[in-house]
Amino acid sequence: MAATFHHIGVPTARVGRGETYIAGGKVHVTDPAESPYRIEFLRFEPDTPLPAILRAQCHAAFVVESIEAALAGQEVVVEPFAATPEVRVAFLKVGDALIEVMEMKEGPGDRRP
Repeated sequence: MAATFHHIGVPTARVGRGETYIAGGKVHVTDPAESPYRIEFLRFEPDTPLPAILRAQCHAAFVVESIEAALAGQEVVVEPFAATPEVRVAFLKVGDALIEVMEMKEGPGDRRP
């Protein structure tokens, strides 16, 4: 399975410039494309339904062709969900590493690096 690096996610309590709110996760995120180092900052609402590990640990994110294929046989932390109309994501653990896999629709909303 091919995976292309997309960003590093860093939990924070600081309000970031140009944040987008993802209602389903009750989390505010910055756009990693706006960072020279591809950093996405995540600021969680106190009542976020996302697991504690996402609120406490940095993650590496990769674009994959199929989330289902990427998750096969892995320790899934967050099941696949639509983060935006253009992007489905899921989170898994590989050893002690937290990994986000992203499946993107082609077209105008395609935000691949």
